[in-house]
Amino acid sequence: MTDYRNDPRFPGPDPYAPLKDLPTFTVTSTDFACGEQLPVKHRGGQSVSPQLSWDPSELPAGTKSLAITCFDPDAPTASGFWHWGVFNIPLSCTSVATGAGGETLAGVPEAVNLKGDSLRRGYYGSNPPAGHGPHRYLFAVHAVDTETLDIAPNSPVTVLGFNLYFHSLARAIYWGWDEN
Repeated sequence: MTDYRNDPRFPGPDPYAPLKDLPTFTVTSTDFACGEQLPVKHRGGQSVSPQLSWDPSELPAGTKSLAITCFDPDAPTASGFWHWGVFNIPLSCTSVATGAGGETLAGVPEAVNLKGDSLRRGYYGSNPPAGHGPHRYLFAVHAVDTETLDIAPNSPVTVLGFNLYFHSLARAIYWGWDEN
């Protein structure tokens, strides 16, 4: 697996570098291998969210909920592009199924799905501009120190990211890439 931070194919910065250095844990997916090109179903045309799993025994003490974000740091903007943000996932949840990231997080009614930069609520698949080169899609699972983050459901994912800075105890990143 290639480290998303040190692959010369991708021009954007490591968006997590200026944040707190947090412990990590293992995240897996049955849909694609970490560091590989995203399958067609996870791209912009279909926007099916990938299956993601984590081992609850690896989460740090004090973890009370989880959040998932997907970010493209290689987008042709000064601020990247948020593809997904969901929070208030209870600790009893140890995975999200393929396609669970619709307007609500399927099977997890407590969770809140935000609108990403596409203005669509839920997961929006990879969709780099044609000819811009490959882009990374960083799926981050965050171990959160509170059961509920008090974020308005119409907030942008950036607000979730800001809150996660103060409430994350650990962060694991599983990533893929795409190019048009």
